[in-house]
Amino acid sequence: EIESILRERIMVLDGGMGTMIQQYSLGEEEFRGQEFKDHLKPLKGNNDLLSITQPDIIYKIHKEYLLSGADIIETNTFSSTKIAQADYSLEHLAYRLNKTSAQIARKAADDVTAETGSKRYVAGAMGPTNKTLSVSPSVENPDYRNVTFDELVDAYTEQAKGLLDGGADIMLVETIFDTANAKAALFALQKLFEEKYEPRPLFVSGTIVDKSGRLLSGQTGEAFVISISHSQPLCIGLNCALGAVEMRPFIEAIGKCTTTYIVCYPNAGLPNTFGGYDETPQVTGKHIKACISSIELKLWAEFLLFVGCGPCDLVVAQDR
Repeated sequence: EIESILRERIMVLDGGMGTMIQQYSLGEEEFRGQEFKDHLKPLKGNNDLLSITQPDIIYKIHKEYLLSGADIIETNTFSSTKIAQADYSLEHLAYRLNKTSAQIARKAADDVTAETGSKRYVAGAMGPTNKTLSVSPSVENPDYRNVTFDELVDAYTEQAKGLLDGGADIMLVETIFDTANAKAALFALQKLFEEKYEPRPLFVSGTIVDKSGRLLSGQTGEAFVISISHSQPLCIGLNCALGAVEMRPFIEAIGKCTTTYIVCYPNAGLPNTFGGYDETPQVTGKHIKACISSIELKLWAEFLLFVGCGPCDLVVAQDR
């Protein structure tokens, strides 16, 4: 169904969840809610937990994006693996976090579908975790790793089960800075699709950390594509870190070495010297339009555009 839409037009993803949450100026008390008021560790900043403690806020953010024109919304689960949640001593919540977040997104998508008559979709977001297989966390001990492949597979399996049980239409493995981690996520999904769940479309998105055009683990965009193509994703592309201008040559390079659809959802560029961002929604929209206009006809037919921004910015970018 999603592929049939992509044959006809570009689809639009929502933008950042964290930046939208920041606008609510939530404190420790709001993050804790009643259920976690006596939890031993600070919880402020654990945005994924808000799906449990502040579900109305997460639902509202999803709905704002959908009403602004997003075809697809991501679940609030970027850090919802047991590995990432261990920092807050909440690893036991991993499955629940993912299922609850997917259910909230599912309700928002279904509500807007009913209101507008235009079907909307939910992407189950699977982030990179805060550990990596390819890079040692210790400069003094370069061969040391603080996680194993099997541990990552186990964590991603639990996350994926929650997302699928909660109603995700798409599985999105995103912000990949270490392809070995992504392989663990894709392996977990493959096993689930073989053994229990009906397959969902796979979207796989890497992150270029700077203008060198490489992932943190050292791969070029082209090498990244080769490394994950065995999983037969519907879409491959890039997100985060770079703005539309800086990302353009790297996303074009990826487009030339794959036959999949291409996903691209840049940030508002890298921060300037003062910690601000020079790329406005108008600038982003302008550069996205130029990028699309320059794409060859063949690539145009295989291009999926994701815009990372706020709901109001999404309207501006689409207007371009």
